[in-house]
Amino acid sequence: MSPADPGGRNGNGALIALFLDMMAAERGASVNTLDAYRRDLLDVASRLGTGGRRLENAATPDLESVLAGFAADGLAASTAARRLSAIKRFYRFLLSDGVRDDNPATPLRAPKQGRSLPKILSEADVDALFDAAAGQPGANGVRTRALMELLYAGGLRVTELVSLPLGAFVRAERCIQITGKGGRERLVPLTEAALDAVAAYKAVRETHLPSEKGKAGKASRFLFPSRTAKGGHLTRERFAQVLGELTLAAGLDPDKVSPHVLRHAFATHLLARGADLRSVQMLLGHADVSTTQIYTHVLDERLKSLVQSAHPLARRADDGDAG
Repeated sequence: MSPADPGGRNGNGALIALFLDMMAAERGASVNTLDAYRRDLLDVASRLGTGGRRLENAATPDLESVLAGFAADGLAASTAARRLSAIKRFYRFLLSDGVRDDNPATPLRAPKQGRSLPKILSEADVDALFDAAAGQPGANGVRTRALMELLYAGGLRVTELVSLPLGAFVRAERCIQITGKGGRERLVPLTEAALDAVAAYKAVRETHLPSEKGKAGKASRFLFPSRTAKGGHLTRERFAQVLGELTLAAGLDPDKVSPHVLRHAFATHLLARGADLRSVQMLLGHADVSTTQIYTHVLDERLKSLVQSAHPLARRADDGDAG
């Protein structure tokens, strides 16, 4: 296989395509997840190709050399670990599909990595963003306010937000039904402010529909249609631009604000105000509560205060001081 053609006729493009088909059909992998797997596997195939090996017949030492190459290139441990995950899934697929009778990735171990805390915004920062959104004029401004309210009120992923179907609202429109990663569905209750913002936006929503009838049919299914995007709805990239402009208007650092940072803010602010971890897990759509536990760093001070105010021994000590 030529390194310049890792996925072509002489490479493993057909096997990678079959693997991605399986991930989509059996695991419900999202388009973004499939794209990430494709990029990771093609990179591994290219690295193997420099030594004349292919994904299909690579041995454990070949894959160990690839991992060493990641480290030599200064690849972040988290990125290397993600690519190793793709490798392991790919070879499990080849084994189960009978393409190989062994799994060369089994002995591989991910590089050690510290678990970084999520970037978050303070409640004052979020208020500044919403104040800036309130000053945006016209139909675009009304849409921006609806987008921001739904993103922060619901803790949505950006893909979930921009691709919301018009029919996502249920129970007299006080909740939205979200289909998240792996096809998992969840109901997210909305605040009064979010409901009001969406109601105001619906009054001007038609201004964002394509003028051409053929395109309008597809776009009309989405809460946030696009006049130009092929998918029919507002793109992630366009929303990132909108958020960037809003961040500058709010006087915040654009490098510290992103759609996912607002999702982090949603979770940490809920926990800081007394929400339990399991409820936040359900609202975020995490399959495992261990994923949600990264947000518990915000609970440290609240828990310390709770112990001091509610623990019987703490109260007894206070009584003793008073006497």
